[in-house]
Amino acid sequence: MKRKLASAIVIAGMMVSVAACGGNDGNDSKDAGPSSWKGQTLTVWTMDGSAPPQWSKDVQAAFEKKTGAKLKFEIQKWDGIQQKITTALSEDTPPDVLEVGNTQTPAYASTGGLADLGDLKQSIGADWTASVSKSSVYDGKQYAAPWYFANRVVIYNKKIWAKAGINSTPKTRDEFLKDLDTIGKKTDAEPIYLPGQNWYFLDGLIVGQGGDLVKKQGDKYVSNLADPKVAAAMEIYKKYAAYSKAPKDKDEATPQQATVFAKGKTGAFIGMGWEAATAIQANKSIEKDLGYFTIPGATADKPEGVFLGGSNLAVAQNSKKQSLAKEFLKIALSDQYEGELAKLSGVIPNKTSLESNLKGNAAAEAAAPGAAVGGTTPLIPEWAAVENTPNPIKSYMTAVLNGKAPAAAAKDVEGEINQRLAQQN
Repeated sequence: MKRKLASAIVIAGMMVSVAACGGNDGNDSKDAGPSSWKGQTLTVWTMDGSAPPQWSKDVQAAFEKKTGAKLKFEIQKWDGIQQKITTALSEDTPPDVLEVGNTQTPAYASTGGLADLGDLKQSIGADWTASVSKSSVYDGKQYAAPWYFANRVVIYNKKIWAKAGINSTPKTRDEFLKDLDTIGKKTDAEPIYLPGQNWYFLDGLIVGQGGDLVKKQGDKYVSNLADPKVAAAMEIYKKYAAYSKAPKDKDEATPQQATVFAKGKTGAFIGMGWEAATAIQANKSIEKDLGYFTIPGATADKPEGVFLGGSNLAVAQNSKKQSLAKEFLKIALSDQYEGELAKLSGVIPNKTSLESNLKGNAAAEAAAPGAAVGGTTPLIPEWAAVENTPNPIKSYMTAVLNGKAPAAAAKDVEGEINQRLAQQN
């Protein structure tokens, strides 16, 4: 899943036409149910890299056998997908089922482009993990179903840790910081590579502190960056960054942190599991030294909060095949095929009971514990504009790392954040 899991593009502004163009007659007469399924074709949009060919083949066979209908998967590219989905949802003949980014779901739902899946939630979603299901709910209604997720882990160099005399992975944040200190004192390696603007790691720390980046003020959302909980998260980030020589004004892709790690002179970095493959591609010899562990939290019984990126599956409101689309979701999201997806791709499934399918995938096993305590950026349509370049939260992070107090750094950028939020109201 080497792609950005959260969009920083203004979605809500592009989508104002969906509700106006899309018909929502409020009834359930868009198809006649099972009696009409035979001979129909259901179109499903999935994103490039999301659905393994074997999974698609197996789901298609099960769907066609059960319904008598045909199933057509259409693979989409991530580049430009927001506008493409926006257009599709406004048409009379949209794709019936769509994969949508989890943080993008509220924007699509707010315009009326997605069908209410409350009945699906009742029938198959009782044990969906609450943290991963949250993004599929908007304004109290279930407008999508959680499909798969991923989050950051610690990727470390076993050789360097052994050289420092560390024989086990840390179970708490303090133990982790102590290990980084030991690496710095006993080896010539950089303990951790953590650039100043690894923004999604900070978001996870904010989740871990119980904080949020926005708050409701009257009938609109405004910045909550000055919240002491956000400041506490930034102070934790600062403690980690003290063990890194990475630039304070760059993110994890500038330069690519996995490529830096691949040189074999860094103890660890915090990233997505697929970044290990990037490191191996840059330096094949480092593969034997790679290890993974869950980002530790304040106590051993609860891992650190993480940003949960991923995708939901939704049904287009204008689809004339509502019941058939929901039947597809029942099959695709069943324990059998949700478990198969996790096993084939190493992604976090929508139920903790299915995480056993990750066994043997070291990166996925390290990521799984964080999913239950993870979260996302604010699940409001207005949020997308805040992440547009230049992201003011990245500026806040750099300012704090350069010595400015969190409250003062927040004050410097909150005007810009509020302006961006207001543009979408």
